[in-house]
Amino acid sequence: MNIPNTLTLVRLFLIPIFVLFFFSGETNSLTNATLIFLIAGLTDVLDGYIARKYNLITKWGTVLDPLADKLMLVTVLTCLFLRNYIPLWVVLIIAIKEFLMISAGISFYRKDVVFPADGYGKIATLVFYIGILYLPFHSIISNYLIYLGVAVSILAFVNYLLKVTRKFKV
Repeated sequence: MNIPNTLTLVRLFLIPIFVLFFFSGETNSLTNATLIFLIAGLTDVLDGYIARKYNLITKWGTVLDPLADKLMLVTVLTCLFLRNYIPLWVVLIIAIKEFLMISAGISFYRKDVVFPADGYGKIATLVFYIGILYLPFHSIISNYLIYLGVAVSILAFVNYLLKVTRKFKV
């Protein structure tokens, strides 16, 4: 197991820690949970950087890294909905999109085909991260950023579908 894959596993382990902090009931629970989310984001950036710089990209990491991102995002959005920070439709759109992406990724992985994250997906992730990190400071701006993240995420999904249809000439 190389360093980037280890960092991805750390990000997966941060998901339940985020939930624990978010629902801890302490006065600074949102701030603490946001800090955990920030650490998860930093591990994402760091594992990608190390993997590319030192040519440590693995098929396993190419699949597990976006899976960790998707699970973290859906978990965070679900928590935000449960605390009435965002509406249910945000969670439903992203959860359905991510479920379809994970299902397709598993199916393609079995066929030895991997579609790495593209620019639209990375932009969507960045917009979501900024929106979520901004939440403790200004929830209205945070919500608009999260809505923008939904729009870019949908664009990323359409782009993914176009890649699949080109690859398999559907």
